Amino acid sequence: MYAIVEIAGKQFKVTQDQYVYAPLMEGETGASVEFNKVLLIDNEGAVEVGAPVIEGAKVEGEILDHVKGDKVIVFKKKRRKGYKVKNGHRQQFTKVLIKGISK
Repeated sequence: MYAIVEIAGKQFKVTQDQYVYAPLMEGETGASVEFNKVLLIDNEGAVEVGAPVIEGAKVEGEILDHVKGDKVIVFKKKRRKGYKVKNGHRQQFTKVLIKGISK
C-alpha cells in the first residue's frame, strides 16, 4: 500500500515505515504530524485518485529530526573581468517517519 501525499507544496510517494525528508516544518522532535492532502492511494492494485484530494484520507507520521542537506556551491564568474563570487547553501529538511496510511 502506498500513497501520494502533498507535504509543504511538494509531492511524495510514501509507504508505511518509510523515512521522508520534507522541507522544514514546525514541530518538536518526537511530535506526531498528520497530512490531509492525499492525492492518490494504491491498496494492492485498487487505485483511488482524488479530485484533487481524497476526502477523509490521511497519512500519519512522526517528526524524527531537523537536518540540513548537502552543501550546494554557487559559483559566479565573468571571464576577463576579474569577477568571481563563491557562495554556499544548505537546505533545511525535516526527517519524518510515516506511521500509517488510512482512508
